Amino acid sequence: MIDRYSRKVMTDIWSDQKKYEIWYEIERYACEAQANLGVIPKEIIDTLDQNKNIIFDAKRINEIEKETKHDVIAFLTFISEIIGDDARFIHQGMTSSDVLDTCFSIQLFRSSELLIEDLKTLLKNLKNLALKHKFTKCIGRSHGIHAEPTTFGLKMAQAYTEMNRNLERLKTASEEIRVGAISGAVGNYSSIDPKVEEYVCKKLGLKVEEISTQIIPRDRHAAFFSTLSVIASSIERLAVEIRHLQRTEIMEVSEFFSKGQKGSSAMPHKKNPIHSENLTGLSRLIRMSVIPALENIVLWHERDISHSSVERVIGPDATVILDFALTRLSLLMENLIVYPENMKKNLYKLNGVIFSQNVLLKLTQKGISREESYKIVQKNALQAIDDDVSFKDLLLNDKETMNVLSPKELDQIFDISRYFKHVDTIYKRIFG
Repeated sequence: MIDRYSRKVMTDIWSDQKKYEIWYEIERYACEAQANLGVIPKEIIDTLDQNKNIIFDAKRINEIEKETKHDVIAFLTFISEIIGDDARFIHQGMTSSDVLDTCFSIQLFRSSELLIEDLKTLLKNLKNLALKHKFTKCIGRSHGIHAEPTTFGLKMAQAYTEMNRNLERLKTASEEIRVGAISGAVGNYSSIDPKVEEYVCKKLGLKVEEISTQIIPRDRHAAFFSTLSVIASSIERLAVEIRHLQRTEIMEVSEFFSKGQKGSSAMPHKKNPIHSENLTGLSRLIRMSVIPALENIVLWHERDISHSSVERVIGPDATVILDFALTRLSLLMENLIVYPENMKKNLYKLNGVIFSQNVLLKLTQKGISREESYKIVQKNALQAIDDDVSFKDLLLNDKETMNVLSPKELDQIFDISRYFKHVDTIYKRIFG
């Protein structure tokens, strides 16, 4: 992934140096287990420990791979150049997938740990907004059209619960991917004892894959990348909400605009929701990993390498981009500018027609059929919008309405507080 959308803390997990360190660690623990079982001399452990801080020359390894056309063999050849004759005891009874898949699990799990922390930070910022604006009144919209009053706090509480579900999904997915396999060719342990696998996985903090067909089953990975994509869609959902609310004719919230920031090369007055728009684009990139990850489940017999090229791309790209996106969204929400006065202004923009359902329900309770009640309310509501006049005043002058309602009852219908009487109940469900 390009530096523009990367954080070093995440890209380091996917660096060549880190990958080779993990490969070496896997081989070293495998040798320890083999030595304990008496398969190889115990002296090899001292040799490997003495070289555990080796600086891996990626350029040299790549040179070897040009000849061997095999990355793990190139790595093992490089190790033999460093430690000499003892290298013959490394990789005994193992196959490349033992190293590659176990390493990939470690990289995905470590990435998920960062992503979990990212989500926790975002949740904190969303909770702060939800509590601060618990009763900040605003108009709710369906189909982009004014519907009924809600609060900005409820919008943020909804985003909080969605991201909280994503946190639990990611925890589950990271556990599913936290497995290793050292099972040898076709996964039947013909040349290596299962105790080696158990030892290596325990040392690396992994669970043992129950059955591997030389590779770890890719349904695990598909579930992981699917979870990342759900999180990406939740990010976009919130980003799109911010983009809509920042539109000039709405202007209920806006992204923070820093000193010296420029919105347009042509129009100096512009303050654009660039971060929200960027998050929309990044979410699309993350979701691109889903279909390839699902298709990776289907491999020939015990294994092929059609999944390999895919994972070399989607592994780092999806996790790096999601880490960046979550961090950017957290900063956006932490510095979000909220305009309660504009929310209040928009709330009454349509002359009170937002109370139409309350009038409809009251008329039916007074004995008028729902069909007739609907006609009465709709006629007056649409006139209030078209003629830019008060919906309540129209009702006060409507004989069919006032035949069954008193002015006092109409006042109660137009009491906006009724829309917020259960906000505390909702908050108690979410925040306790």
